Amino acid sequence: MTFAPTAAGRWGAEIGTPDSAWRTRKDTWEYLGYALSGILQQRRMGQLETENSASFGSILQLLESLEPYWALPGLQAVKDIAELIGLGRYSEAMSRVESVNELLRTGFMPADDAEGVTPEADQASPSRPAPHLEVLVVDSGPAEELERFTRELREQRRGLDKFTYHVNVVPSFEDALVALVINPGIQSCILTPRISAHSQQRLSSSLRRFVDRRAGERLKETRSIRRIIHLADAVAEIRPELDVFLMAGVALESLAGSVNGRFRRVFSRTDAMDLHLSILGGITERYETPFFDAIQEYSRTPGGVFHALPVSRGGSVCASPWISDMADFYGMNLLLAETSATSGGLDSLLDPHGAIKEAQELAARAFGSHRSYFATNGTSTANKIVHQSIVSPGDIVLVDRNCHKSHHYALVLAGASVSYLDAYPLDSHSLYGAVPLESIKRRLLAIRDAGQLDRVKMITLTNCTFDGIVYDPKRVMEECLAIKPDLVFLWDEAWFAFAGFHPVYRQRTAMHAAAALEQEFTTADYGRRFEEQKSALAAADAEGWARTRLLADPTATRLRVYATQSTHKTLTSLRQGSMIHVFDQDFAELNEESFLEAFMTHTSTSPNYQILASLDIGRRQVELEGYALVQRQADLAQSICRTVGRHPMLRKYFRVLSTADLVPDAHRISSSANPAKDGLGSWDEAWAHDEFVVDPCRITLDITATGVDGDTFKHDYLMDGHRIQVNKTSRSNVLIMTTIGTTRSSVAYLIEVLVKIAEDLERKRALSRVKAPKVPSAQALDTVVPLPDFSRFAPAFLTADGISGDMRSAYYLTYRKGTTEHLSSAEIRERLPLGDVVSASFVTPYPPGFPVLVPGQCFSKDILDYMDVLDTREIHGYDKDLGYLVFRPERIPGGQPAL
Repeated sequence: MTFAPTAAGRWGAEIGTPDSAWRTRKDTWEYLGYALSGILQQRRMGQLETENSASFGSILQLLESLEPYWALPGLQAVKDIAELIGLGRYSEAMSRVESVNELLRTGFMPADDAEGVTPEADQASPSRPAPHLEVLVVDSGPAEELERFTRELREQRRGLDKFTYHVNVVPSFEDALVALVINPGIQSCILTPRISAHSQQRLSSSLRRFVDRRAGERLKETRSIRRIIHLADAVAEIRPELDVFLMAGVALESLAGSVNGRFRRVFSRTDAMDLHLSILGGITERYETPFFDAIQEYSRTPGGVFHALPVSRGGSVCASPWISDMADFYGMNLLLAETSATSGGLDSLLDPHGAIKEAQELAARAFGSHRSYFATNGTSTANKIVHQSIVSPGDIVLVDRNCHKSHHYALVLAGASVSYLDAYPLDSHSLYGAVPLESIKRRLLAIRDAGQLDRVKMITLTNCTFDGIVYDPKRVMEECLAIKPDLVFLWDEAWFAFAGFHPVYRQRTAMHAAAALEQEFTTADYGRRFEEQKSALAAADAEGWARTRLLADPTATRLRVYATQSTHKTLTSLRQGSMIHVFDQDFAELNEESFLEAFMTHTSTSPNYQILASLDIGRRQVELEGYALVQRQADLAQSICRTVGRHPMLRKYFRVLSTADLVPDAHRISSSANPAKDGLGSWDEAWAHDEFVVDPCRITLDITATGVDGDTFKHDYLMDGHRIQVNKTSRSNVLIMTTIGTTRSSVAYLIEVLVKIAEDLERKRALSRVKAPKVPSAQALDTVVPLPDFSRFAPAFLTADGISGDMRSAYYLTYRKGTTEHLSSAEIRERLPLGDVVSASFVTPYPPGFPVLVPGQCFSKDILDYMDVLDTREIHGYDKDLGYLVFRPERIPGGQPAL
């Protein structure tokens, strides 16, 4: 174990960006190993040592600032190694450092490590040792007493314990917060009444701002029990997945009654065994994977298959001389786990009562929802399920025009009246942003003033967008509910499943925002502020409402929030593994029956069990190491950005678009052009206050200076040339994203490839000045083509009130004989002056997968200009030989004569 000093002296080095602490720590320990190895090599060769103990000072000083927040190797290990180096015992120091580096590299301490640093072997599973786990104790008591307490906990270990943990003690409220953000290995917290307020550590300004935002007001409380409660609340904000225990010496009964809900259990200082078992129990609960366990057990049980699925148990594969290589490639476990059975320990996705039901309940706990449902056909199917369950024919749905095509198809199937919302355009980068809140409010207010607000059922928004623009869901929902208190929200979080496992990201997720609103609506202060605003707006017109920061009526509002997530896109899951998360206060009364019917409609009766098992195990992963993984992916993304900005050759040909490039000033309060790059404090503050922010893990790389269009760069330069996959492109940009699966090696390879491409372009341009060969030019990419807004629905496909579109009628009219024809872009341009030219199909460039045209929508010159320069190779609904599918004017109801 390690102890942070309680008052004596500040450590020399300053702790900087928490998201990079894992990398800084690992690199520093490795560098210490290299330095020691160099000295030992010189000794073996009989050379004069060029380094002495003094040269290790800066390395050891940095480690001394970081290790107090880890149990292993911890501050004492650094001091011991420093002493060995000072005595010239470099071999012994090297042995200790090698053990530490093994721990940091694998997550496991070598079994032969000395001096009690090694976790005890997991005797229940000797072939697979349990990962390194840590428990944080916050207590400023005497060191001897704390040493005795941790020794008592250590003595409770048994050979059959599934996990082994190590204890680290910090003295203060602030130190606890620092430990939580920089040490992702912490799995449990033990709080005591002896908590000092401030840290003796030197924190960077950015980390200081993060800590102050969560500790500042809370530290004004001097009563110990209130300070404990405040710290428990702060732990829940930063790391809600952790188990928090309260350990006290007196008045346990009264404490247990006053802190209900914040702690897993309350213990006396003498209950070491129960505390130990509770720590292990909490970790075990998060480790459980009911369906993954069930499918493993099924695969190990002998039996006979007289049902569907010849591939089950390898029946049609293993004995075949023609396809036995399938088993060689995929392995027997896959075939043994393939089955159509829903009994024998398994379960039915369509009517879960066993392992699948339990797995979905654990997912709801992990993602903060009331209920969670697994989907094996991707988020496209998940979106259709939610829309069908809520929307009836004629209901008005507000929809981000740039949402995924699955929403548009779902609205056709549901017969919804569609009111499209336009995102702000970024013409210079050929990108769309997100829909401003004021635009949403104005649309709702216009519908209200038209007397049709009762028809509005739902709003659908994409968070985050394909290009990483992130809404403030809490504010959007609060202000929309102020106008329409029973509005249903569907947040498409296809690219945001990971966000619930990092304290900065989490505040922008649908489930967290819904829970925060639910809590706020119960406070007397919110009710008072609402009544004051209600009086102030009593005589206000729509313009006054639109320009006011609205508050919802806490007594009338119903929170009905749905989020669909492509788990497979950003978390561990097999392809098409997705989830639907529900936070609906009226679900049981108003929507459960229709939801389950929609689920039946769109879900296969033969769901892929391997996808379901991967969703289960992916949930286990994020509850145990989600924070560590998201922290790492964010840091790796920033390392890419920094390298592109600093490397002279990369800087010449590439530029990473910043928040300032992607979010106009009108939608930002923060002044930082790149909040995540400026540190955790800046990142945290921007995400707390700005209307829109940018996911730092989605990197938009401007390639204008290369003279190569985005599609060619993606396919010819990256994929075909170097087997690098990237997300999407626009005319002048390539979208790169990091995930929890991104490694430092893959980042290094990306940088290496970009440098090679830049150097190749440089050589070609140097030659062009001599031989004038054909080389890419940036000139063509400099031409800015304005991005088109949604034009309008043709009059025949407007609803009777004229405020929304009847896309369903247009969709089905398309398939009546003789109603459509194909026209080229030039032919449409010729017809536009004569009247409306109406699309008969969805026209969807892919990626990103949102329609530029929908059935019933009128063409415009802006749309044609945009489509004519679009460089995406795959455009659904457009035939390069035939052109666009349009309605014949005479076949449109109330239409024009044939042209």
